[in-house]
Amino acid sequence: MRGQLFKYWNRVRSSFWFIPAGMAGLAVVLALVSVTVDEPLTAWLSLNLGWTFTGGAEGASAVLGIVAGSMITIAGVVFSMTLVALSLASSQLGPRLLRSFMRDSTTQVVLGTFIATFLYCLLVLRTIRRAEEAAFVPHLSVTLGVLLAVASVGVLIYFIHHVSVSIQANETVARISKELLGRIDQLFPEHIGRGAPMIPEETPDEGFSGTFEKHARPVEAGADGYLQFIDGAALLSLAVEEDVVIRLERKPGTYVVASCPLALIWPASRASDRFTDQVGSLFVLGNQRSSDQDIEFGINQLVEIAVRALSPSLNDPFTAITCVDHLGSVLCRLATRAMPSRYRHDHQNQLRVIAPANTFPEIADAAFNQIRQYSRSSAAVTIRLLETIAVVAGFAHRPEDRATLLRHAEMISRGAMEELPEKEDRRAVEERCQAAIRLCSETAAEQQHAADSSAADADAGR
Repeated sequence: MRGQLFKYWNRVRSSFWFIPAGMAGLAVVLALVSVTVDEPLTAWLSLNLGWTFTGGAEGASAVLGIVAGSMITIAGVVFSMTLVALSLASSQLGPRLLRSFMRDSTTQVVLGTFIATFLYCLLVLRTIRRAEEAAFVPHLSVTLGVLLAVASVGVLIYFIHHVSVSIQANETVARISKELLGRIDQLFPEHIGRGAPMIPEETPDEGFSGTFEKHARPVEAGADGYLQFIDGAALLSLAVEEDVVIRLERKPGTYVVASCPLALIWPASRASDRFTDQVGSLFVLGNQRSSDQDIEFGINQLVEIAVRALSPSLNDPFTAITCVDHLGSVLCRLATRAMPSRYRHDHQNQLRVIAPANTFPEIADAAFNQIRQYSRSSAAVTIRLLETIAVVAGFAHRPEDRATLLRHAEMISRGAMEELPEKEDRRAVEERCQAAIRLCSETAAEQQHAADSSAADADAGR
């Protein structure tokens, strides 16, 4: 159920119709309510405040007609501006970022404001009666329509500013980086999983790992697409309910072909067709990747902006450097987090779910590989890559993380030595590379010294 809700919500929040449709519905309700209470409130407001509309039927019709016509015209202009912004973002920053722009709630609210104001004025306009024996002018409703028009002018001014800012490369990169940092806090909490696997009592004597696949039943994908979401909590609950172990064969972000296994259920004797269908319903597939559980998708967005900026058609190394800076922030945050365990246990410490885990080396590879390949002939970007690796090395405390950073520093240096024609550029790159290597080595030595000191103190205490 949660997976289906995620699928529908993911579609809704990246659409241009949901928020405007909701605001249009509120405009209908407001029009009905304001016309209903118009007569009793108009006299009181006029007596106490004196700011309600006091014109006749002709004046009220003219005011509402002008406001309604203006609002629907401006709504068309806003929609055109949005399409232009989307076109610029697609051509300069990459088509994968269109979904991020479409999720922008500001644009949706602006469209909804003009459409709601137009619909409100249209509904109030039809209630005006000019016959002398049954004349009715909704003074309060007309006043509200004028106030909505004034508010819409402010919204239009803000929208022009918002569009001008949102299409700037630096702002887009900063927004993606902020989302990535939020996903790291969500996907890499302080404690998840609990160390080594706990082998269930039903495990055969020859070893759980060796017999798992032989005695497991696969859960096959029902369609082709990218794996967007896995309901981990529901998966764990089902595994506890049926007393089985479930091993995930795919992680969010991977492309799945129909009939390929999404998961394995062990033992197969307890995996009925109904239970297999229940497990399969917890995997959500879609036509494109989603950043909700896929940390590498956000990394790839920043990498795509950097790679496109390094293309001969754009030749914008400054945007690429900005992307490298924000990737460094993401990797620094990630280096300080404990990597999640692959093994999920229930409250009785029984192994229930085995999930593929994201690792720092994999994410670092996704962050550096393509930029390194396309920036071999750019001294500025190459130098910034090495400087960023040196910064990240100061946060890395795991040996495999430091080894990954060293490997990338050496590859970046070798590529630059082959492509950069200027001797001074090569010398600057070599200096940055040696600084990064030295910092990684010093960090490792300091941590080893701290570990030895702690061990010595413990021995002295005994």
